[in-house]
Amino acid sequence: MPSANLPTFTLAQIAANHASKKSCYVTMGSKVYDLTDFLPDHPGGDDLILDYAGKDVSQIIQDPVSHVHSESAYEILEDSLVGFLTPEDAKKATAAALSTSNGSAQNGTPPVPAGNAPNPATGMSSAEELSIPTDIAADFKTHKFIDLNKPMLMQVLRGNFSKEFYLKQVHRPRHYKGGESAPLFGNFLEPLSKTPWWVIPIIWLPCVSYGVYLATEGLPKEKVATYFLGGLCIWTLVEYILHRFLFHLDEWLPDNSWFLTLHFLLHGIHHYLPMDRYRLVMPPTLFIVLATPFWKLAHTIFYWDWYVAVAVYCGGIFGYICYDLTHYFLHHRNLPSYYRELKKYHLQHHFADYENGFGVTSRFWDRIFGTELPPLPQKTA
Repeated sequence: MPSANLPTFTLAQIAANHASKKSCYVTMGSKVYDLTDFLPDHPGGDDLILDYAGKDVSQIIQDPVSHVHSESAYEILEDSLVGFLTPEDAKKATAAALSTSNGSAQNGTPPVPAGNAPNPATGMSSAEELSIPTDIAADFKTHKFIDLNKPMLMQVLRGNFSKEFYLKQVHRPRHYKGGESAPLFGNFLEPLSKTPWWVIPIIWLPCVSYGVYLATEGLPKEKVATYFLGGLCIWTLVEYILHRFLFHLDEWLPDNSWFLTLHFLLHGIHHYLPMDRYRLVMPPTLFIVLATPFWKLAHTIFYWDWYVAVAVYCGGIFGYICYDLTHYFLHHRNLPSYYRELKKYHLQHHFADYENGFGVTSRFWDRIFGTELPPLPQKTA
């Protein structure tokens, strides 16, 4: 039950003082919520919440076009309750909520939808749960896996975990508090494990542009464009293969601490902390390690013409850039309709079924190889 000691606010006060990134309040019916600390963790991106800063969210939280939120979203709201509207403004807000929900709201708050049962593999039933902060002490006490307050890497290496236990734990997502990153190395190597999304286009787009320029020195521009497009198409298959058979090497992973640690560095950490915004794109050093063999492969396959190999390779690297940026935005931005469906699909891979749904920029190869995720069951009222 809400505390009677919580303050009251007028709509004018909220609009004037709490409608920005520094202080972001929203209302739902007569209740006032402070979502400032939740902004970095919102699966739809902070821009969507900021669009409603200082406003009522009753309609958008139930909007089937944007995203019908689960009961977890309502739990997050209740944890963020900071007060109530004044009686006069509460009457207006309640009337508006009743209107937008066709009379289904009661006591100024829209009904909470019934949820689906948690998935046994991940312990989660909705995308919103990916953003609920983990009680670090309780989680470590219960699961005896990783203490998120301490550097993770050496805990995995020295934990003497069995492969079965490690895979079970690493695919049960956790969320570190306040949009920060849990420590990985705990020393001077820590910055190398974090990559802001904008680093990817800044570093690699000039390289792709230069490669295309080199290709045009030996090929007509229309041929360069054709081979570049071919490389882009090839990337979509490479993306699927890497995600399914390298990043999710789970079944074939040797039961050895060193291999488990390597798996954790390569992709396990992303499934363990899927909303960590600084570990959603590939660090440049790791990308160079993975991309170098493909440079040699391109020149082996297209051995008859160096310029063709460069054009195809550049198309593939451009595909990778699109993939990495798409991956980041699927986790942390509100997106147009096509990408909104792709977002639901990818987050389903995290909270429901990590053994399927390997396509990030497209479902195409999942459909071809029989790993497409089925539609989520509809929530019942």
